[in-house]
Amino acid sequence: MNDVEAIERAMVAVRRRQSRRALARLHGLSGQGFDVLDVIEASGSPVTVSSVAQALGVDQPRASRLVAAAVAAGLVRRAADQADGRRSVLLMTDAGRAAVERAHGTRREVFAEAMTGWTDAERAEFARLLTRFVAALPH
Repeated sequence: MNDVEAIERAMVAVRRRQSRRALARLHGLSGQGFDVLDVIEASGSPVTVSSVAQALGVDQPRASRLVAAAVAAGLVRRAADQADGRRSVLLMTDAGRAAVERAHGTRREVFAEAMTGWTDAERAEFARLLTRFVAALPH
């Protein structure tokens, strides 16, 4: 196996073990609600059902169902868009923010445990290289 194949296998394993759905199960939440929270957290601009659909690569009706589930779970609320009163934007609730923070904490604990025994220099180098790798990936 060459280096690129090893990296690909490792990345698939990380994705499976750290998926939003896997983290959601750890915290007793719907993975679908987590998908919506992820979009809201990652966005630098107001999030709508359309932007959820685009970010998740799903059609509008599916995005509407995902958002409705997140709203019903108390993770997200709808608010009138201040720029265009005809549409609504999606905002994380306190419960949604707490769920996201728990997920971040869980990920960090898992990562820290996986790097037990690494030196500070090894962690720093891994962080530098992984960040560089992710930045070079197509969006």
